[in-house]
Amino acid sequence: MNQVLLVDDNPVQLSVREAVLRKAGFQVSIATSVESALAMLRIIRDRIGVIVTDHLMPGYSGPDLVRQIRAENDWIPVIVLSGLPDAQCEYEGLEVVFRAKPLPPPELIELVRSSLAEANRHRGAA
Repeated sequence: MNQVLLVDDNPVQLSVREAVLRKAGFQVSIATSVESALAMLRIIRDRIGVIVTDHLMPGYSGPDLVRQIRAENDWIPVIVLSGLPDAQCEYEGLEVVFRAKPLPPPELIELVRSSLAEANRHRGAA
């Protein structure tokens, strides 16, 4: 359960984040929509340790995705990235880590690393 699920409809940002995380040694799965992310979670849920998602995507927003995740997988750490700093208030009560874009690669790597450690601690306590 050390895999990272990246969710973003922007292929450039998705591929950059994927490359950064793979180079740092993480296993990465990608989803280009909320629908594909939820489908992937149903299939490989036990392998996903953290989800990194964009805030704005066609059809659904980041809070919609996080609500769905929380309904089925309340323990999974979620990191939300957004170019809209004011969007953080939309995630109140959803227990996410919210960061404004652009997020420097070292900060992304550290956030993912600490979130995976948190997820592993949670799983060990369960």
